[in-house]
Amino acid sequence: MAAMGEESPRSPEAKLGMRVEDLWDIQEPQLSPTEKLNACFESIPVSAFPVAPSNQVIEIKSDATLPEAVEILAHHNILSAPVVDVDAPEGASWIDRYIGIVEFAGIAVWILHQVTEQQPYSCSHPRGKRKMYCKKMHSEPPSPRSSSNGCAIAANGLTCTLERGGLGLGSAATTSGNFFEDLTSSKLYKNTKVCDISGSFRWAPFLPLQGSNSFLTMLLLLSKYNMKSIPVVDLGAERIDSIITQSSVIHMLTECVGLQWFESWGTKKLSEVGLPVMTFDRIIKVYEDEPVLQAFKSMREKRIGGVPVIERGGSKAVGNISLQDVQFLLTAPEIYHDYRAITVKYFLTAVRSYLEKHKEAFPMLSELVTCKNDCTIKELIQLLDHEKMNRVYVVDDDGNLEGVITLRDIISRLVHEPPGYFGDFFDGVLPLPPNSRV
Repeated sequence: MAAMGEESPRSPEAKLGMRVEDLWDIQEPQLSPTEKLNACFESIPVSAFPVAPSNQVIEIKSDATLPEAVEILAHHNILSAPVVDVDAPEGASWIDRYIGIVEFAGIAVWILHQVTEQQPYSCSHPRGKRKMYCKKMHSEPPSPRSSSNGCAIAANGLTCTLERGGLGLGSAATTSGNFFEDLTSSKLYKNTKVCDISGSFRWAPFLPLQGSNSFLTMLLLLSKYNMKSIPVVDLGAERIDSIITQSSVIHMLTECVGLQWFESWGTKKLSEVGLPVMTFDRIIKVYEDEPVLQAFKSMREKRIGGVPVIERGGSKAVGNISLQDVQFLLTAPEIYHDYRAITVKYFLTAVRSYLEKHKEAFPMLSELVTCKNDCTIKELIQLLDHEKMNRVYVVDDDGNLEGVITLRDIISRLVHEPPGYFGDFFDGVLPLPPNSRV
């Protein structure tokens, strides 16, 4: 067994790494390194995943307004939060207590509808929730409920059309700098509640894990099955115990540097493990002179978490925009007031200037993080954990963009899915498009 030094492991994550190491040492010698890791992670329950002392599941009430939800997400620097049904009875199990998970992605969808809808709508919104159990999901017919905000949620939970509220908004290409001041000061924005955008929720209420599920299941859901975070809750329990994110898995891996099982994998070059998956010609990108809403529209349509900003006529990345950055269109709309149109370049410039003056109050903009093709998995993991970023762009010696690597890509190179592994786990869940990337 590889030693990590004379001292005992410095963190719960390192202790977990030592547990994997012990299992690694007793695996059959004829197994490949990937097969060994699969066997190790299959033997460790999700309940063993370290929960940071400061870890607290941040919840948002279903009757919270969009401004309140944005403030909570931004304040805690998180991408999403479970939504608690304020009408749930006392002592209800989690499946009745939560209606879903609200994300910046869903809020971005709402914003885009304010810009692109050409006619106002006024209609009801089905509040029915698909009930999901540990291995199965079952549906109940929705019961319509009138929405005072004129919000229509499609029955399949994938689209949402909201009333424009008479704001007289134009297209994404002509959105002026005062658009977001008008939007955030409107009654429509102030009165729209989280439950009114529940059509943008990805699961109903969400796809959870139990503590008895294996690490392998967790890692596969976070990689192959496109989930950025997974609530952990036991069947019949009232509340979510914890939420495991892609970022927390990357941090765990960083704490395992020096262990034999990690080094056998982590010292490989990116090309040796098939990274980057997404090369330059396939990357969804935006140019710095395009409207900033085009960036969020691209992320919404392609179901991705971020896009690189490219200089016009070139292939160099000059910035990065993620779905989380939509908060800066809503929390500080006044900073765009003097712009006739909010291009990607103006958005990045205005936000960077604003953040320099408000470092204490706001998280930083999603900046560009790059690496070279000869980088190792270990170096990449340490970089992403240090920078607290969800993606890194691969560039050549001249800074030209060659590819992008996400947290999901890295985790997917750690384990593989055995044939028939999930069985009926996803029964009743609407699958994402096969080319989706989040």
